[in-house]
Amino acid sequence: MVVRDGPDRAAPLEVLMLRRSLRADFVGGAHVFPGGALDPTDATARAERVCTGRDDAGASAILGVGSGGLAYWVAAVRECFEESGLLLARTADGAIPAFDDPGVAARFSLHRERLHARAASFLDVCEEEGLTLDVGALHYFAHWITPEGAARRYDTRFFVAAAPEHQTPTHDARETISEMWVRPADALERHRAGAMELILPTICNLQAIGRFGTAADLLAAASALGDVPAILPRVVAGSGGARVLLPGDPGYEDPAPAVPPDFDSAVRRASMQAAEGTWGSQSLSPPRSRRSHDARG
Repeated sequence: MVVRDGPDRAAPLEVLMLRRSLRADFVGGAHVFPGGALDPTDATARAERVCTGRDDAGASAILGVGSGGLAYWVAAVRECFEESGLLLARTADGAIPAFDDPGVAARFSLHRERLHARAASFLDVCEEEGLTLDVGALHYFAHWITPEGAARRYDTRFFVAAAPEHQTPTHDARETISEMWVRPADALERHRAGAMELILPTICNLQAIGRFGTAADLLAAASALGDVPAILPRVVAGSGGARVLLPGDPGYEDPAPAVPPDFDSAVRRASMQAAEGTWGSQSLSPPRSRRSHDARG
């Protein structure tokens, strides 16, 4: 989730959202945050050499994995550049690549085309340009796993970072067809009005970041987060039809029944209820800082 402060003085926080291609196999036409799957090259010593701000041991500890955690940060930076054109990196002199310079913009546009054509790897580009990935600027924020029973399942880590200065996002015209800066509350309102398709994790993350007035407030809270629990919703049968439960909800720990036949409708219904603020509890609560987590033991 790439954020910035917009012109609204009362609540300036805005987040970058991309609209997925209408032909996409998964949530075609929906608005999402930049991101995608890990690539084998993300989890290499070569990738770690171009990172600054975190090492694999520290990243893995944050994610609660034995090793390989830094690959998630590398993938987030790589996918953000491929999908939106924003590059969270530094040049050899410590500057952010300035895409408002026409020559620099043209050069990195060609790099992006090479990546899309698989004529070069992201690490090739980093080494050619003498870049270091500013992974210390990305903060781990949420972890969602698709409910069992879905046709396609994902295990997704969400990060938050400030938009780099001197860069303007542009969709890739492949996986994504448009881009927009939007206040979280406005995105949710458009979804409620039927003008913007959002899926449940996106809705819940918009609600979470929408509690902060400015990008600085959000980033300060995100940098102080303690444990980030995995959220695995469950779709269960109920007297009024299938419903979605979160960890901690009554019945969540009951033995898993067969997948309800109205699985998809239950997820869509939960998404709309979440956007309206009438569903869910844990996923919609404010992030916990390390201080508050330590105080709770």
